[in-house]
Amino acid sequence: MDDAAVAVLSPETVLDEMKKNGVTDVVWLPDSETNWLFLMMQAEPSLRLVGVSREGHACSIAAGIYTGGGTPIILIQNTGMMESGDSIRGWLMSLEIPVVLMVGYRGYTRHGVNKDTAATYTERFIHAFNLSYYLVESDSDGPRISVAFEEAERTRKPVVVLIADEFHGFNR
Repeated sequence: MDDAAVAVLSPETVLDEMKKNGVTDVVWLPDSETNWLFLMMQAEPSLRLVGVSREGHACSIAAGIYTGGGTPIILIQNTGMMESGDSIRGWLMSLEIPVVLMVGYRGYTRHGVNKDTAATYTERFIHAFNLSYYLVESDSDGPRISVAFEEAERTRKPVVVLIADEFHGFNR
């Protein structure tokens, strides 16, 4: 069996993990790669979708939601996470906001030959900010999302979930 047939992450798994962890708000920058997940989130009455025009805005909005008693998740791509560095530092880390950043790992391949420099710098960026992260490639990795939520709450820090299958499971 080839890797693509084995490593599929379904939007149902991602949504189930969000609900299991009490997510109230999805702060995100809409993109074409998450279409099926978007349709499911939109139909889920327990979630409020909060779109942003720039990924850096997601951090301050998530901080406000958390301060107001909600449980936000930030849904962006790796390029947007890197663009958000100062907001991650200033809003999430400095204010000790325990939030999960679910980051599409654009350009990632399991075989170490990246198709895009965005993938080359993603983990380097995460290490530079001393953030914990969990790689999610398939439905069997889904429980790592809950581990990220537990760590964020325990440490009062942002934790990254790298979604390495954004081109398979989120599209049908």
